[in-house]
Amino acid sequence: MFESGVMERLRGCGRVLVVGAGGGFDVLSGMPVALALMERGTTVFLGNLTFTAVTRTSAERVGAGVFRVDADTGGGGYFPEKQLAVWLRDNGFPDQVFLIRKGGTGDVRDAYAWLARELALDAVVLVDGGTDLLMTGDEAGLGTPVEDVTSLLGARAVDVPVKLALCVGFGVDAHHGVCHAHFLENVAALAKLGAYHGVFSLLPGNAAVDGWLDAVEWVQRHTPGRESIVCASITDAARGEFGDHHSLARTREKQSELFLNPLMSMVWGFELDAVADRVLYRDDIAHATTAFEVAAAIEAFRDRTPIRPWRSIPV
Repeated sequence: MFESGVMERLRGCGRVLVVGAGGGFDVLSGMPVALALMERGTTVFLGNLTFTAVTRTSAERVGAGVFRVDADTGGGGYFPEKQLAVWLRDNGFPDQVFLIRKGGTGDVRDAYAWLARELALDAVVLVDGGTDLLMTGDEAGLGTPVEDVTSLLGARAVDVPVKLALCVGFGVDAHHGVCHAHFLENVAALAKLGAYHGVFSLLPGNAAVDGWLDAVEWVQRHTPGRESIVCASITDAARGEFGDHHSLARTREKQSELFLNPLMSMVWGFELDAVADRVLYRDDIAHATTAFEVAAAIEAFRDRTPIRPWRSIPV
């Protein structure tokens, strides 16, 4: 187990939801914290905003926009949550994963309300594979904000004692246009608010980290052709790879230049409410009924808003 400001903040919490913000493999980026909490004896639930066409699977619908999968759930094609459930079962952990169906702001908010109520949560840990979760709206680039921000505002609305937002993978969003100087500026602003809980490194040799590495490898192997470049970059960085290293055929074939480095395998922790309250367009998307409406509202906001100029990190 590792100690950090994040883990200290969760001390005393008995029922914790660790949930992926941006869909796809984001729930995997929360596995080091989830496994470390399990070592403590904490009851941990796993969840994810899903990209899977969940109604085409045998997943059990348990609430408004919420589905439950386990290792025996069938169908789906691209289905990283199901593959994670198989890994959990095969390694002696409870194999349920909750899926939040992608939708508008209200839909995702209702899903979080159901999870908080029915699971009797005392903590929510929202995890982003990448750093665009911290974008407020006026940065040079927002990355892929739609899923992240609907998850962020959905979690903001629930009344539980502890809510944290985590970012894992500093640098991986460069290909999505994120300015990492602006990310660091946003971290500094959160530090001034007392809402920054520092960073910790994911170092192999720690049981929770080793479990995470194994889980990611399993899910990647069982998602051929649609492996997560973000997860591969983070896990490769954790293993000490550097620079233009490619463990996935899909990045080698595209001849994409990568810059793996030790900062990619660090976890950055924040108070979730403070992150959500800094989103400048939160009122603009409050009543969006679909993900498309969220995207359109963000675009309209940026059309009328002065955008921070791009900055390079002078190091």
